[in-house]
Amino acid sequence: MKKLFVFFLGLSLVACQEQPSPELQASINRGQEVYQNFCIQCHLAEGQGVPNAFPPLAPSDFLETQTAAVIAGLKYGMQGEIVVNGQTYNGNMPAQGLEDDEIADVVNYIRNSWGNQNRQMILASDVAQTSKPKP
Repeated sequence: MKKLFVFFLGLSLVACQEQPSPELQASINRGQEVYQNFCIQCHLAEGQGVPNAFPPLAPSDFLETQTAAVIAGLKYGMQGEIVVNGQTYNGNMPAQGLEDDEIADVVNYIRNSWGNQNRQMILASDVAQTSKPKP
């Protein structure tokens, strides 16, 4: 009886996990294509990155807590030290030359892939409002 209860409790928890809205899911799908065209070379197919060179996206505390910096990095480029999952990276990521909607889509993709789950949708208007970081 106890095992049956645990089984159904686990099943109900899985069923209650929030699914992306249709709009977010469409953005994630578009973002996957952007990722494959622009990001996969450095961050690799499963978002694992390359130790001491390119930070991981899967999972990534930086990605979860520094969304504005992620957006700005894609839009304007990023250089200097960042700390991801306790490891310091000091590299240079050039601006990717993406449109605001493409940046929003790829951010939604990486924030909802490889164990990351962030249902707060980033919009092109959010990207448009992101300013260039001061040196």
